[in-house]
Amino acid sequence: MNQINNIEELFSAFDKLTVLIVGDVMIDSYLWGKSTRISPEAPVPIVNVVKREKRLGGAANVALNIQALGATPLLCSVIGDDQDGADYIRLMEDKGLSTEGIVQSPERVTTIKHRIIAGAQQLLRVDSEIEHNLVEHEERHLEERFIQLLEKADVVIFEDYDKGVFSEANIKRFIELANEQSIPSVVDPKKKNFLSFVGCTLFKPNLKELREGLKVDFADENLHAFESAVATLQKSLQTEQVLVTLSERGVFIADGNEKTYIEAHRRAISDVSGAGDTVISIAALCMALGTSPQFLAGLSNLGGGLVCEQVGVVPVDKKRLFEEAKHIQLFEKHEYRNA
Repeated sequence: MNQINNIEELFSAFDKLTVLIVGDVMIDSYLWGKSTRISPEAPVPIVNVVKREKRLGGAANVALNIQALGATPLLCSVIGDDQDGADYIRLMEDKGLSTEGIVQSPERVTTIKHRIIAGAQQLLRVDSEIEHNLVEHEERHLEERFIQLLEKADVVIFEDYDKGVFSEANIKRFIELANEQSIPSVVDPKKKNFLSFVGCTLFKPNLKELREGLKVDFADENLHAFESAVATLQKSLQTEQVLVTLSERGVFIADGNEKTYIEAHRRAISDVSGAGDTVISIAALCMALGTSPQFLAGLSNLGGGLVCEQVGVVPVDKKRLFEEAKHIQLFEKHEYRNA
């Protein structure tokens, strides 16, 4: 890959990348209405429907972030062969996303989260999902799609929501396949499979996931205990790079023995939903381009903060990200490539 000399070239290079995202996908369903009275049948509010909407969620929101950044996302997952599954496929097609990596199984239901909202208040959420692991034929079909799409990929994102797509066995197999082809892998983990992603290139938990995954506890200000936990994680996963998001305190990246803290930028925070999806998306693209870990962390931190200014789960705005990165001279601050 050609040397990138400035932030303009970097953002242009995003457009040439293809990203394979494998993991749990879902539909986020919203029913907005007005509530002015209580039901005579039970002590619950009556909601008169004003608007309904269904959106792509889970790993699919990562795909939307990758798409918003200009790269080509390839999504690989298993959903139900049901009406919600049909809706999910339609939503992908509406967004111009390829469905070639999606396996539909009659033995699963498509994960959907229904939210009922009156005014600015969420009154109820109703989930439909299966959390148990894939059965043998679902595992086989998923691996076939993964292998097929891996040939086109510059980087792989593992997006785990603990909904059953990942198992210890297929995680090991998928990372081996990526490593055999020298394709970097970045991981956005959840609790159940936290220590299963051995051999990945970069691992990105948040602080809560780090504590839960390693079964440790420490105060936020205890940096020694925090850095010790990260070192334990690096050793357990046999990975050099761990990126930890620290909410309003920014991000931390460990690259071997090198440790870097990057402070959060001051924001008018509206909603933190989806920030992690943006962070992993930017990190993956930087990884594919071979940027330094410090630059990767800096740009990811910037993008995660930007989406927190928006209400709801929204993809990052590439133009705003570029403008802010250029304004703060992020490219000049952090050495672009590893020395």
